[in-house]
Amino acid sequence: MFPMGLNPRQMKQMMKRFGIKVKELNDIDTVVLHSPEKDIVIEGAEVMKMVIQGQEMFQIIGGTIREIKNEEKEKEEIEITDEDVSLVAQQANVSMEEARKALEETKGDIAEAIIKLKSN
Repeated sequence: MFPMGLNPRQMKQMMKRFGIKVKELNDIDTVVLHSPEKDIVIEGAEVMKMVIQGQEMFQIIGGTIREIKNEEKEKEEIEITDEDVSLVAQQANVSMEEARKALEETKGDIAEAIIKLKSN
């Protein structure tokens, strides 16, 4: 039931009188909201677009919400190959485990990892 006892048809007419246009966006699967600290991923949500006095507004209803912190996102994006680990281990004269850890800490920067390991 809609507010004020209106049926959907009456509600649509009232919104039209006030210059509010509503459109359901059926072709959207996932909505991602980015912020400096985290990303919010909403999957399977209904998305409505409303135009009120020339301003566009989007409404997201329901769906499965998942938060990804930027630190986790960075870890996912870094690809450390076995060749990189081997090179760092060989150049810094350390074990493969130490080399991998140094590469993870330096976000995959080979030169920085070698310098870090040699300075310890």
